[in-house]
Amino acid sequence: MANFALSVVEAAPPGRRALVELARDGERREWSFGQVAGAARTLAAHLHAQGVRRGDTVLTLVGNRPEWVVAMVACFRQGYVVLPCNEQLRPKDLRLRLAACPPALVVCDERNTGVLAAAGWDGPLIVVPGSLSPLDPPPPADLAPADRCLITFTSGTAGEPKAVVHGRRYLTGQALQAEHWLAPRPGDLVWCTAASGWSKSARNVFVAPWIRGAAALLHDARFDAHERLELLERERVNLLCMAPTEYRVIAKRAALRPFCDLHGAVAAGEALNPEVLRAWQEATGLQIRDGYGQTETGQLTGVAPGDEVRPGSMGRALPGIELSIDGGELVAAPETVPTFFLGYDGSHAPAGPWRTGDRAARDGDGYLYFEGRNDDVIISAGYRIGPFEVESSLVAHEAVAEAAVVAAPDEERGSVVRAVVVLREGFTASPDLARALQEHVKAQTAPYKYPRRVDFAAELPKTASGKVRRALLREDS
Repeated sequence: MANFALSVVEAAPPGRRALVELARDGERREWSFGQVAGAARTLAAHLHAQGVRRGDTVLTLVGNRPEWVVAMVACFRQGYVVLPCNEQLRPKDLRLRLAACPPALVVCDERNTGVLAAAGWDGPLIVVPGSLSPLDPPPPADLAPADRCLITFTSGTAGEPKAVVHGRRYLTGQALQAEHWLAPRPGDLVWCTAASGWSKSARNVFVAPWIRGAAALLHDARFDAHERLELLERERVNLLCMAPTEYRVIAKRAALRPFCDLHGAVAAGEALNPEVLRAWQEATGLQIRDGYGQTETGQLTGVAPGDEVRPGSMGRALPGIELSIDGGELVAAPETVPTFFLGYDGSHAPAGPWRTGDRAARDGDGYLYFEGRNDDVIISAGYRIGPFEVESSLVAHEAVAEAAVVAAPDEERGSVVRAVVVLREGFTASPDLARALQEHVKAQTAPYKYPRRVDFAAELPKTASGKVRRALLREDS
């Protein structure tokens, strides 16, 4: 199965349902595997005609719509390295990615051409949706498990985000979590709500469902708690994969009810609150099964179907994966992880045991419990946010002398970004300035990273060597 496009997409019965598209304008369309395969071959032909060759990088800036999936499949088929990007990225974010992993071509949603141009891209471009003339595709690539396949970026905890490079084995390795955690059934409709560009999106929006013979739902619209429940019912979704924050917000703002077609619900990204688990189970009869993974590793743990759901637990290690706890930190044996990354762009993966940077505990039955990060990453609404990027944006504002960013507890989002700001002379702290700083960050980087809480201080607490004592700021949150 080294060539996912051949062994999964083109090998499926051409009339079998692959995608259900719910567009922003309300249009609904179903795509068969034959249609996806045909569109991917046509796009592959146009990529080849524009000079893209095996091993080249193709950047995608497309929302949760079939054109994104088609672009991914076309790249998988030809041995191109695909770099999917989130639509919320700003020019600064895109410039970083364009510089770190220069693409041979960009596939861009028509609504994102402006931000791409602002990022400075003037190279080959295919705009979607659009009509591509029929061309004969090049032969599919004969691929090896370690051939480069996919690039996703980390959140950036001690500096700028890093480019994580995965091999073809990342696609084939999804069979493990697809069977033992996500667990769709043949013919199911799976709805993973993660936006394109995130590590979880490709593997659980369509890769894992297709491996198991299921179809994928693509909803190209912003989150709305009431609409989410309406669509679950109307589309007869069988398996739901959402961020814990989405489960939390829906439980608080919408009227939960049973869904006769829904047989499974999973979450990953942060711990689920016991009251949320209880609310969903009481209303729907379903227990939300948690799981854990990283951009570098893919899925490592999960609560399997039929296993007991223990509040606060991210389940047990997936079969065959060896996890240990060393000094309170979760450590993985890379040779046992089928989706372990090849390395950061330009370098190989570190040798030896993989230290996740996450603190965890394990009970006598092997259930693991997330206890926090060793570093300062902020997990808010399922998004992993590195403080460095937010701090850099704040300091770029004329009013800011220094800034430190930490997590602050939040009932709905788990945590929110809190900024502690020291102002330059001549500026005065005020609610209006706080709002101006928030808008400034939104304009500089992806909007979900902006500080929802802005506090002003005369100085930041620091060590003797001048390092900011973030722990004190977190305690003050």
